Amino acid sequence: MVALPRLVVAAPASGHGKTTVATGLMAALRRAGHVVSGHKVGPDYIDPGYHALATGRPGRNLDPHLCGEDLLEPLLLHGAAGADLAVIEGVMGLFDGRLGTDGEASTAQVAALTRTPVVMVVDISHASRTIAALVHGLTTWNASVDVVGVILNKAGSPRHAAEVVRALEPSGLPILGVLHRDDGIEAPSRHLGLVPAAERPDATAALDRLADQVAASVDLERVVALARTAPDLSAPAWDPSTQVTPVPGKPVVAVAGGRAFTFRYAETTELLEAAGCEIAIVDPTTDEKLPDGTRALYLGGGFPEVHAGELGANESLRQEVRAKVRAGLPTVAECAGLLYLTRAVDGQPMTGVLDVDAVMAPRLTLAYRTATPSTDHLIGRAGETVTGHEFHRTVLTTALPAPAWSWADGVDGTATPTLSAGYLHTHWAGHPQLAARFAAAAAGVEADQPARERQVVVREKQGPDLRHHGDVEATPGLLDLAVNVYDAPRPAWLETALAHGIAESHRYPDATEARKALAARHDRSPDDVLPTAGAAEAFGLVARLRPWRHPVVVHPQFTEPDVALEQAGHRPIHAIVTPPFEKLPEIPASADLVIIGNPTNPTGVRHPAAAIRALTRPGRLVVVDEAFCDDGVESLADQAIEGLVVVRSLTKLWSLPGIRAGYLLGPADVVADLAAAQTPWSVSAPAIAAMVATSTPEAAAEAKRRVAELAAWRDHLVAGLHAKGVETIASSAPFVLAHVGEGVHARLRAAGIAVRRADTFPGLDDTWVRIAVRPPEVTRQLLDSL
Repeated sequence: MVALPRLVVAAPASGHGKTTVATGLMAALRRAGHVVSGHKVGPDYIDPGYHALATGRPGRNLDPHLCGEDLLEPLLLHGAAGADLAVIEGVMGLFDGRLGTDGEASTAQVAALTRTPVVMVVDISHASRTIAALVHGLTTWNASVDVVGVILNKAGSPRHAAEVVRALEPSGLPILGVLHRDDGIEAPSRHLGLVPAAERPDATAALDRLADQVAASVDLERVVALARTAPDLSAPAWDPSTQVTPVPGKPVVAVAGGRAFTFRYAETTELLEAAGCEIAIVDPTTDEKLPDGTRALYLGGGFPEVHAGELGANESLRQEVRAKVRAGLPTVAECAGLLYLTRAVDGQPMTGVLDVDAVMAPRLTLAYRTATPSTDHLIGRAGETVTGHEFHRTVLTTALPAPAWSWADGVDGTATPTLSAGYLHTHWAGHPQLAARFAAAAAGVEADQPARERQVVVREKQGPDLRHHGDVEATPGLLDLAVNVYDAPRPAWLETALAHGIAESHRYPDATEARKALAARHDRSPDDVLPTAGAAEAFGLVARLRPWRHPVVVHPQFTEPDVALEQAGHRPIHAIVTPPFEKLPEIPASADLVIIGNPTNPTGVRHPAAAIRALTRPGRLVVVDEAFCDDGVESLADQAIEGLVVVRSLTKLWSLPGIRAGYLLGPADVVADLAAAQTPWSVSAPAIAAMVATSTPEAAAEAKRRVAELAAWRDHLVAGLHAKGVETIASSAPFVLAHVGEGVHARLRAAGIAVRRADTFPGLDDTWVRIAVRPPEVTRQLLDSL
């Protein structure tokens, strides 16, 4: 685990001042003695230039489309190495992402995946009290986003700002600062957005004014305190040396820089250096020749159309590039690089490597792309998929032969074995094979690095199938030892109650009587109890209860909590218990939600109530799943403990999987919040009837008998397994975890017997199976098959 204080700076939409405030915060925090790392959500090249100016460190990008969700934490930690604080500037509005998706590559997604608190920057210049409604919507719309403070921007007057602050007071959100209108700190814009910092001679002076204003207007100490609430990160930092293999000879790669070529991800040159290359910067507006010993040329993005006159006037370099690239100098040209290789841009001469001109277009092209090379070329291989983006205002006057890339509705650029030129920008950290191939070409060696397995936009989830359930195993015709439901008829009094519930189904259900009955059963207040449609609904309510920053699920355990958390936009951490599954794992101090089973599924191991109670602490909610604690041993259901919720189910002991009857118990304030999020009438009339019926003294006596019967059946099963030489885990549940060996699950299935596969539980593999406790005559069939 790595501690990295951090904040995301977001806004309701573009134009609210994210870049101004984020850059000002970075500069002011640096002045205050912090080592600050600047990051930008999305593919933007310009804002990181301002971040670099403010922090004195390279600006970095975090983009799930370009690099994949799995690299967000590693790239964040890599970029922040040596820093004590990271500031991440968002993109567009908080929830705005790739069109046609549910917010992919949005600020909200990056904040949720990196578990980073969010500070909202809101332009209040055209509203006052309405700002409170806007902020309320942004902070409550998605529970996975943790908005921790607000900075008001472009206030017209102190009186105007005070009105907005007063309207926001009921929200409880800290107002971290108020910035007033000051055009002197706004970065100038043009056709592709802000003018890059490298092109502004006044950039340093403007940044000084901005840092002064932010330091005077924003509570920096409170900003740092909020950044320190961010939970520890668990992923290893990205390391370019592990992504590529060094080539021999330390070939020199000329990389275009200067005022015309300002768009380049920092990881691009880091990968090339890790691949054994020597980077030499060349400024095509001023340098008259390529660096000595140049073996390859990288022309990134920028504004050649703005500096076309200077580029065209540098005839000596243009002629050298034309001759060497046409002679086979390995060259990658992205967007601005493509334009530099044309004959002319809006009539200004370029290198003429490509027999085509470029002109300014009336509309901007801005889009994410998922591209495929149609043939092998310098860095691409036919059939592989690469993610990238387009961002340009120029077009080529004619199509080029042999496109470098193609996608669903178009093609891009041109390519040969020594050239890749197109409008497509790629982030090589997400596709390190591109850097490896380019380095190999520079060194003149035959080398090819396969693509990373995760490269497409829709990516396979790694790890166990968390949606697998035991009922999937118990298909018709198989002997069912997979589903943990008591294998005997329901009591007559329960059947009568269920029939009554069905009779009452002509009206909307009212769970009041169930709440009272369950409260009496556990000697709790009705305010401490919430009937639910099974434990699954309870987990869903918990997942949506708060903007959890660091939820932890102790495994092996039911996977329903993981599914619920992911559906709510959270990214749970797994704390794994290892065989014999008795010692609880260490829970990170930053965990604000901990979910644990007792006894756990599928191990059947029961943990001491005191050990679970010890997990509670201020600011943390502990949720204990007692689905199999029917004997009440080590149960916490009867105890009112601050910060602890117990989830119970009637499904297993009372054979009610189709009724979906369960409940939770906890502190009254927590239960009230959970109830407020519950769908009206989610608990059916038959489920309510079952809750009332199973809370009586008669039911308690029957439960005790069933628990004893299950224990006898379990002893018979364990003895039989041990006689077969099969290792088991000591269980206090109506199932047994058995270490049967690889392939036994499938062979039992082929023999007509269904047991629960265990490799879908985090922490287990396919050498384990979970076996439901059954009467001896049924168990004998299993033992005979073994």
